[in-house]
Amino acid sequence: MGERWLAGRLVLVTGASRGIGAAAAAAIAAAGAHVVVAARDRQALDGVAGRIRDFGGQATPVAADVRDEGAIERLFAEVTSAGQLSALVCAAGVLTPAPFIETTSALWHETLDVNLTGTFLCCRAAFTAMAPAGEGRIVNIASLSGVYATEKFPGLAAYNVSKFGVVGLTEAIAVEGKEHGISAICLSPGAVDTAMLRRANPALRPGLTPDDMGELIVALLDSPLASVSGANIPLFSNA
Repeated sequence: MGERWLAGRLVLVTGASRGIGAAAAAAIAAAGAHVVVAARDRQALDGVAGRIRDFGGQATPVAADVRDEGAIERLFAEVTSAGQLSALVCAAGVLTPAPFIETTSALWHETLDVNLTGTFLCCRAAFTAMAPAGEGRIVNIASLSGVYATEKFPGLAAYNVSKFGVVGLTEAIAVEGKEHGISAICLSPGAVDTAMLRRANPALRPGLTPDDMGELIVALLDSPLASVSGANIPLFSNA
C-alpha cells in the first residue's frame, strides 16, 4: 500500500473546537496532514490544536466566525500562507430548538447563516484556492434532518432547512468542480454523541461517536472521490 493521500497535505476543518469537527481534525492530523482548525471559540480551539501537537501532529488554530465574510477572507489568507489547500471539512453548525410558530426571524437567520451561508463561504473560498492546483476534496457535514423522507423531529424547522441546503450546495459544487479536479461529498449522520444532539433530542440514543465520524472522514479523504462527487451519504446509525 502506497502513501495515503492525506500525508503531507494541508487541510482546513471548520467547527473544529468540539464535536465532529474536533474529532475530524485529530484524525486528519494523525493521517499525516497539516490541519488548520477554525472555530469561534479560540480557547477551545487552542486546546484541540494543543492535543494534536501533543500526539506529534501539525495543527494551526485560527479563530473565525464562518458567518462573517471578512473573517473567512482572513482565515483563507492564513491558510494560503501555510501552503496549498488540498481539502476542506465543513463541520461548523448550530442548533437551537424552537416550535415552528416560536421560530423567530433572528433564530432562523442565525441557523441558516452558520449552517448554510457559512458552508457556502468556506466552500467558495476553498474552491478558489484549490482550482489553480487542479485538485481538491471537500466534505460537508449535513444531517439526516436534511435528507428527504427521513423521520423529522419537532422544533427543528430552521435546522432541517439549513441541512437540506447543504446537500444541494454540495451537489452544485460537484458539478462545477469536475473540470477543476475538485470533488465534494456530503455526510448526513443521524444521532452522533454530541452536545448538539442532546439539545436537539435528549431522548435520542446516539449510534455514532465523533471519533467514528472522524475516522470515516479520513477514510473518504484518503479515497478517490471523483467518481462519487456530489453524493450525499446518509448514516442511519440508529437503524
